Amino acid sequence: QVQLVESGGGLVQPGGSLRLSCAASGFTLDAYAIGWFRQAPGKEREGVSCISSSDASTYYGNSVKGRFTISRDNAKNTVYLQMSSLNTEDTAVYYCARRRRECTSYGGWRSGLVFGSWGQGTQVTVSS
Repeated sequence: QVQLVESGGGLVQPGGSLRLSCAASGFTLDAYAIGWFRQAPGKEREGVSCISSSDASTYYGNSVKGRFTISRDNAKNTVYLQMSSLNTEDTAVYYCARRRRECTSYGGWRSGLVFGSWGQGTQVTVSS
């Protein structure tokens, strides 16, 4: 059974850090690009970051560039999202999902439309 499970969310103060994990099961992680997305109440889903399968190329949304870092450990079948300098606008439910091959393959990554096997999400709340 193909499954992605997010973890690591929680409550953090502005300026703080969190590391999210996306644990994959039922498939071989290294054949897929993995994307992180987020959705805040009343807002559209936003592409946060993506890491490709072949060369682990990384991509970031403009709002998180320089603050978030995506990485993958194929041996552990896990993708991580290290988030730092968090602010209240980062508050959202964060999801991971997969797509074949590369982030920049046909359909791109930012919209998430070509991604599947979405996890259940993990809540990140940035508040003082």
